[in-house]
Amino acid sequence: MPLLPVAARPLHRRHFLRGAGAVLSLPLLEAMTGSLAKADQGKAPKRTVAFCATLGFHGPALYPEQAGRDYQLTPYLEELKDHRNDLTVISGLSHPEQQGNNGHASELTWLTSAQRPGLAGFKNTISIDQLIANQIGLETRFPYLALSSNGRSMSWTSTGVEIPGEGSPSRVFNALFVRGTDAEVAKETRRLTRGRSILDTVNDDAQRLHSTLGQQDRYKLDEYLAAVRDLELRLQQTQGWAKQPKPKVDAEPPTDITNRNDAIGRQKLLSDMIVLALQTDSTRTITFQLSGLNSVPEIPGVQNDWHNLSHHGKDPAKIEELKIVEAAEFAAFGEFLGKLKAVKEYDGNLLDNTAVLFGSNLGNASAHDWHNVPVVLAGGGYRHGAHLAHDPKNNKPLANLFVSLAQRVGVEIDSFGSSDSAGINGLELG
Repeated sequence: MPLLPVAARPLHRRHFLRGAGAVLSLPLLEAMTGSLAKADQGKAPKRTVAFCATLGFHGPALYPEQAGRDYQLTPYLEELKDHRNDLTVISGLSHPEQQGNNGHASELTWLTSAQRPGLAGFKNTISIDQLIANQIGLETRFPYLALSSNGRSMSWTSTGVEIPGEGSPSRVFNALFVRGTDAEVAKETRRLTRGRSILDTVNDDAQRLHSTLGQQDRYKLDEYLAAVRDLELRLQQTQGWAKQPKPKVDAEPPTDITNRNDAIGRQKLLSDMIVLALQTDSTRTITFQLSGLNSVPEIPGVQNDWHNLSHHGKDPAKIEELKIVEAAEFAAFGEFLGKLKAVKEYDGNLLDNTAVLFGSNLGNASAHDWHNVPVVLAGGGYRHGAHLAHDPKNNKPLANLFVSLAQRVGVEIDSFGSSDSAGINGLELG
């Protein structure tokens, strides 16, 4: 993927190249300000990306036996060896009380930490990516992207509603970079304007009701009006983005992979869309759910159903075949990290400014065990290069890591979900 040019002097974030009868918008460049002006002087914005592989990873092939910086590379980490100093392996983390209505229910709560997923009375809570997007999402055209290999996602609203995942790279590309006709832009603007006028009407009616209500109802109404005002602000921001030219990128529109068994090809293609989205500052918060298959993935050396392999029951032959699949996932992830690192911006690169979480909701998929879940954290300006090992039986809350990720991008929280005040031992920003 070609790198974006570096401008020689400061440019506005919405600067154009102008020619005879043509106007061409530029992608995000190091010399631009605009949306970057809100970042600390001359620094790139901070981004967050989270990958969840819902069929887990075979622990012995991932977790090093040694803690600290001198750990020996395991088979899966061997696929990431070029980025050893750009990532941290963290073991001994989990969310509490993740027994649910089925063995895979914990994928519902990987980014929320809500308890007892899917059981009677369960209601999910907001996912950490949406908490972050609610705070910083107005700075970009898209507050967030929720991507998926199967239409589901790990992203949940504040009311516990799952946000559908987008699995088509071509649709992602079109949304990011293909501008509609003037008529289509005008239609979108009219739609947004109608939405604002409806909210204005609701707001006026609610204000008239306020004096007739009791104290508790007034409190509830005030909460509602605050939500309305927040939505109005978002609609206003969206209307502005509808009129803004989309970035121009030196990349061909992708062709979707229709073969659902080409899981690694699809992972790579959507990962490329993530790089483009971050590179052009189209969004700063992305999730990607990597679902496994109830079929045979098209990977050399694999002949059995992926889901069946994940339930290997300690069968050595199944484990060896499973390791081929999961090593391919790690290799694709390594390529993604390499592409982020190749994009230079300010005094670093895109990986330096993007915290990337790669892991799973299952620590032992064969037993549907949600303890000691795999976690690899890359980039984001953290001090990397170590295996941070916590108690594999008495796990530390995974939500502690989420607090750090949110604080890193300027979200002022001290707790999230099931977190405690202990943080993650050894995890520090550089």
